[in-house]
Amino acid sequence: MALISPAQDTSTSDAEALADACGVTEVTYTCEKVFEWTENEFLAAAADWLLDRPIRIIFIVVLAWIVSKVLQRVVSRFVKTIATSPTDERFKALRERGPGRLLIEETERVRAEARAETIGLVLRSIVVAAVWTVASFMVLGQLEIDLAPLIAGAGIGGIALGFGAQSIVKDFLSGLFMLIEDQYGVGDIIDIGDATGTVEKVSLRSTTIRDVFGTVWHIPNGEILRVGNYSQLWSRALIDVEVSYDTDLELAQGVIQRVADDLWDDPEWGGDELMERPEVWGIQALAASSIAIRLVVKTEPSQQWAVERELRFRLKNALDEAGIEIPFPQQTVWFRDQGDHPMAPPPDPATVPVAEIAEAHDDEASV
Repeated sequence: MALISPAQDTSTSDAEALADACGVTEVTYTCEKVFEWTENEFLAAAADWLLDRPIRIIFIVVLAWIVSKVLQRVVSRFVKTIATSPTDERFKALRERGPGRLLIEETERVRAEARAETIGLVLRSIVVAAVWTVASFMVLGQLEIDLAPLIAGAGIGGIALGFGAQSIVKDFLSGLFMLIEDQYGVGDIIDIGDATGTVEKVSLRSTTIRDVFGTVWHIPNGEILRVGNYSQLWSRALIDVEVSYDTDLELAQGVIQRVADDLWDDPEWGGDELMERPEVWGIQALAASSIAIRLVVKTEPSQQWAVERELRFRLKNALDEAGIEIPFPQQTVWFRDQGDHPMAPPPDPATVPVAEIAEAHDDEASV
């Protein structure tokens, strides 16, 4: 049987008292020093709770605040880069064309700022939430609260929320990437398959479109599989002018080109709606009743329909003055020759002699 000396017994009792006052797993510096000075468990534990733990909690809060501010600044720079760099590259050539493009540049700048603000708001919110969540768990750990049940409960709740909100997460991610890639924005005219119209509102959850009939469509971003944008950077007016087969094609193309050039020289159109001189590309199709001649005009965004309507009006008047026919569907009908009385009705079987009917029946049977 081993003997325990009084010194060892005293040190063992002191260690047990220190563990009772300051905890078994982690003994803080403040608690240990106060216990050494006073040899009072209550004072040591009180000093630990009133001095050491608040200092560490304050340190965690201050560190979380600094980290969140730094990450928010990083996010702001990142969002500004992805929002403005593609615009600068795409509009470099347009800005070099002169002061007439300044309005487009200003519109695109406002749009880029709106995109950056939306993306930055979302990413900053995510960063702040993540940092303060981690800081909250660290503070609870300092208060000696068992985090295992909280983490387990949060994990189970996250899994349940993930299964129940898959469509919302899909809409959120689709909207975020849509904004980053600048697929469309407020004021654009787009075709998403189910609806075509002007974009009135864009959020991370859905896109609001008003079509030509005034109907407002609310489409979740996750359900948008493809997007056709009619008004990004520039548009194109395309008209196929149909003439009859007996028309002088060189004359017709000359008249069409003259009308297009007059529109280009018109100050109300050439300086605002049109971006390049119109071109007649030539014969587009040989249809059943007509020959199609294609005319194309590069226009400002969303101005192609107004240009097409004006061109059709001028083309109709010019073709009429030149005596060029805009054909309508035509069809040729052939009638068979049925003798002297082609339209005479067939004879009544009741008036035909029985012998002739029997003879005709025998002839069919022999065949």
